[in-house]
Amino acid sequence: MPTAYVYTQHGGPEHEMFVEVEKPLPGPGEICVAVHAAGVNPADWKRRAGMTRGGALDHPVGLGREVSGTVEALGDGVTGFAPGDEVLAQVADGPRGGFATYALVAASWTAPKPAGVSFTDAAALPIAAATAYDGINQLDLHSGATLLVIGAGGGVGIAACQFAHNRGARVIGVASAAKRELVEAVGAVHVPSGDNAMTDARSLAPNGVDGLFDLVGGTALLGLGTLVDDGSRIVTAADEATAVALGGARVRRERTRSVLEAIVDMVDAGTFSPYVTEVFPLARARHALGLVEAGHAKGKLVLQVA
Repeated sequence: MPTAYVYTQHGGPEHEMFVEVEKPLPGPGEICVAVHAAGVNPADWKRRAGMTRGGALDHPVGLGREVSGTVEALGDGVTGFAPGDEVLAQVADGPRGGFATYALVAASWTAPKPAGVSFTDAAALPIAAATAYDGINQLDLHSGATLLVIGAGGGVGIAACQFAHNRGARVIGVASAAKRELVEAVGAVHVPSGDNAMTDARSLAPNGVDGLFDLVGGTALLGLGTLVDDGSRIVTAADEATAVALGGARVRRERTRSVLEAIVDMVDAGTFSPYVTEVFPLARARHALGLVEAGHAKGKLVLQVA
């Protein structure tokens, strides 16, 4: 019997559990994927905690929003894919998730996985890397610009640093001291998070920064946001209210096949890495999600399903 990792009500991790589920049938425009790997994201625990936007769903609700695997079945109207194809995808909105034997994904948010890209790397791209890619495109940084990334040590932050660096930008990455080596490995100048982050960042950019990519929100964004003269050069994936108050905006997600294809082709070419630092079996989903929720994850965590 297929299994899925779900939450039974909004609240803490005590509401997470494994359940047996029926094999899902894809609807129009959907693909059923036999999951090989699933990325773990802050959005997973925030959804469980009731912090994310969206309509109410009947419980239990599946966890996991990005997967890689093989096509199991196609819904009506889906073309360009066939059973057995290796793919990566964002999980379709709804009650099912990607921490499962099978997942339903929107065909429009699905891309072929090149043979040279592992399932674990591919599973780290549809949410984390794609959010970073969309945010950097939104900022439209020019070569020589200075970008400040708050929360540079996580999956989205590490990706944002790379995309900006590849465009010729100078990147300053705010992250915990434990993540310094990882932040510097992707070409960013590390600034330890905490009370001295503003002073340290200001010393590196005395004239301010040209853009800010926020992945933390709250007081960190409120304080460091003053380093940007033009508030419209602030984007966030964590705290829309604070970003808007500063003149910025939430990252506008494209959620298209072309974005996934562009990113996975960069992985295949060796010009981008999702920096998957730990891979856990699906049975340890609670542990992996707990690391992300506590902010202890370095780079990207992935669950291996099959």
